[in-house]
Amino acid sequence: MRIADAKRALKSRYIQPNGPTHKFWLVFDIDRPGALMDWADLGAPPPNIAVINPENHHGHLIYGLEVPIRTAPDGRPDPIRYAGAVDVALAHVLEADLGYSGLICKNPLHDHWQAHVWEPQLYDLDGLASWLDLSAYSDRRKNLPAYGLGRNCTLFDRLRQWSYKAIRQGWPDYNRWLMAVEQRAHAYNDFPTPLPHNEVQHTAKSVARYTHRNFSPAGFSAWQAAQGAKGGRAKGQALRDQLLPVVAELLEAGFSQADIAREVEQSRQTVSNWVRALKSGSVKKLSK
Repeated sequence: MRIADAKRALKSRYIQPNGPTHKFWLVFDIDRPGALMDWADLGAPPPNIAVINPENHHGHLIYGLEVPIRTAPDGRPDPIRYAGAVDVALAHVLEADLGYSGLICKNPLHDHWQAHVWEPQLYDLDGLASWLDLSAYSDRRKNLPAYGLGRNCTLFDRLRQWSYKAIRQGWPDYNRWLMAVEQRAHAYNDFPTPLPHNEVQHTAKSVARYTHRNFSPAGFSAWQAAQGAKGGRAKGQALRDQLLPVVAELLEAGFSQADIAREVEQSRQTVSNWVRALKSGSVKKLSK
């Protein structure tokens, strides 16, 4: 496989449907005859496109998203996990190959395949979720199953959570930081069916770029300077003013309030009050 310009790529039998930062299409590999039709018997939503191999009648079922999911580290964690839950649940309903990474798929525009459009309108996640039972994936404390987009979500979550703390160990230059993140990403790619090398590299690069750009020594030095402030209303106000930029940065990075409380060594109620003040606009976030 290699990256090609769009004009040449569209002439290939196989194509990469999604880039490294957005998920436009959910693709499922059906390794059995009847892939063109049996989604209906299984109670699955109609795919936008079915692409079938005329020789064995296996194929790919492709569902398009009306609003793509941003999978880069600055994307919101909740939509990413929601999309991952939809992806793994739909894979089960379709009885799809759970080892398929989704990196490339049969190109529906190539004459070698038989392509059929079942649903002309793109889906939103709620529309797909209405066909599925997502109750098994509602506990955010648990990782999604290690297949499909679930692997991407798990790798992304583990890597970004590690990176938020690891970057503070010396604040390395970007090249050294990228190498460290790549090594950690490949160590975390320990799924029964690992993600492709290039996909892990894309995730590592996205996390490294985001954390190196957005996490600064200045932001955390404010937290360190505040450690000696104890008691008294004036000191309490000073402590809040010093810690609020750190709380805002961690909140935007996807940390839960419980995680933030542990990071800044404050009670969950105190952090909850600060977060409420940040969201209401009664205090201003640190300008970056």
